Amino acid sequence: METQRLTTAQALITFLKHQYVERDGKESSFFAGVWGIFGHGNVAGVGQALQQTPDFRYYLARNEQAMVHTATAYAKMKNRLSAFACTSSIGPGATNMITGAATATINRLPVLLLPGDIFARRNVAPVLQQLESGHTQDISVNDAFIPVSRYWDRINRPDQLPFALMSAMRVLTSPADTGAVTLALPQDVQAEAWDYPAELFEKRVWYIPRPQADRTLLARAVEWIRAAQKPFIIAGGGVIYSEACEALARFVEQTGIPVGETMAGKGALGWEHPQNLEAVGVTGTPGANIIAREADLVIAVGTRLGDFTTASKTAFQNPNVRFININIAELDAHKHAALPLTADARVTLDELREGLNGYQVNGEYASRIASFKEQWKVEVEGLFNRRQESPISQSEVIGIVNNFSKLEDVVVCAAGSLPGDLHKLWRTRDPKGYHLEYGNSCMGYEIAGGLGVKMADPAREVYVMVGDGSYLMMSTEIVTAIQEGYKLNIILLNNYGFSSIGGLSQSLGSGGFGTDYRLRSSESGQLDGARLEVDFAANAASLGAHVIRAATRDDLQQALEEARREKRTAVIVMEVDKEVRVPGYESWWDVPVAEVSEMESVRRVREGYDEAVKRERNFF
Repeated sequence: METQRLTTAQALITFLKHQYVERDGKESSFFAGVWGIFGHGNVAGVGQALQQTPDFRYYLARNEQAMVHTATAYAKMKNRLSAFACTSSIGPGATNMITGAATATINRLPVLLLPGDIFARRNVAPVLQQLESGHTQDISVNDAFIPVSRYWDRINRPDQLPFALMSAMRVLTSPADTGAVTLALPQDVQAEAWDYPAELFEKRVWYIPRPQADRTLLARAVEWIRAAQKPFIIAGGGVIYSEACEALARFVEQTGIPVGETMAGKGALGWEHPQNLEAVGVTGTPGANIIAREADLVIAVGTRLGDFTTASKTAFQNPNVRFININIAELDAHKHAALPLTADARVTLDELREGLNGYQVNGEYASRIASFKEQWKVEVEGLFNRRQESPISQSEVIGIVNNFSKLEDVVVCAAGSLPGDLHKLWRTRDPKGYHLEYGNSCMGYEIAGGLGVKMADPAREVYVMVGDGSYLMMSTEIVTAIQEGYKLNIILLNNYGFSSIGGLSQSLGSGGFGTDYRLRSSESGQLDGARLEVDFAANAASLGAHVIRAATRDDLQQALEEARREKRTAVIVMEVDKEVRVPGYESWWDVPVAEVSEMESVRRVREGYDEAVKRERNFF
């Protein structure tokens, strides 16, 4: 048997560069390269291997968590058909990646994590950054990746690597099981050599299948839909990942069934499509939520049915409601005691459409859908055009950016009050035009994620919308974007604190405690003194960005035009009114309120909570 004598790290990189995927007859390289920050745990192993493999690109990030976010956003933009690996040293470099791993796994997006690890041979222990344990020597900080990884392994000998790599690729390329994959690499093992079988490094193509639903269950689903008087579709991210948007459009155009979109599924239909009632759930539109509440059949396509989508299990109040779940993952297909169609979304929608030939919703239902859609258009126009004096409202900013952006442009966001407003208001025109990380709603994702989006499709303009709170958590990937020559348009909205949680705190009777950026008062001892002033423009400029300050609607319009002409990353800094919010519509979210309190405001809210929680339903 022919062999190649390589270090573990060299074998790893050589293997990664020869992995391909195929779906629908289209073949492409799976790994786009490796993100990394080198330390003593990987510089002489994975670092050396990358140095001698210049055709497998290495990217230097500024923060380990951020580089995983960039990799995650890239995979999302690529419909999970391409991914990055991320490497770090042992210790804080590794643990910094854990939040990124959780974000990838919660969102079902592939990323390969390669953290350095403590010495496998143990004789020099405890090494720098080693977490010692009194009950075992076989533990390190990398064990913390286990609950947030879809696959986890520690390579304690060079000859273990081939078997771990095959398992890693199985998970990374699985539409049902993908997420973060972690291969912990002891620093001594990275540098050890072994005679690897040459066939390990041959081109390998991983086929991405489109499985069909069980024939009996598919026929039953057709019967259920034909019997329904008020069917409703929830389109999740799986519609987009499986490239089923056109199939969904064909299905709803034939049947007339209305659609509500999750955060990940927004863009599955263009906002103007007659059957698209747009956002559903806690951050949904009135029409989508009223239709959901009355539906006698819910067809969930490619969604996890999280609490924001189901309004904490209060969204569906029809006593006879039934569920059909179309999902590639068995876990999701069975939720809500649904009729489970564990299958590819595109294939299944087309098969259902064929089985439903001649079926359409009744005229009264169709008229109601059209009425809700027209009412929402009017509501959005009003929110986009408040014409408020400076500082303007967040909804106005969204409207100006949305109207300015082009068909192929992408908006990126993740946390704070912006995602809820964007979910309701952003008018999507392209399946990839709306990029929200809301599975983990991770503060700090936005700029790093925007970089991943831009790398996945450099021809698109990317608009990163980020609040001051998220910006302060992680803005340093501006440097990386400039380093790599990827231009981002960052709209930084300053509302002096956490607007989303501030509003939530107020609604719970706590008055926004701890959510404003203020100096500590010598009188009260609390953070309720003067506003904490941060010069965001100066900060962004110091990182190398082109910076524009804006205060009015006209300022913002001109700033967007200037940013579009700019060749490097541009940051528009604008203050918005924290207290002018987009309402919630026909929905509720379960955030438990203190059962006992000395505060009258809290006691009043608890009374309302006790009533609202009674609407939560169990689906067995």
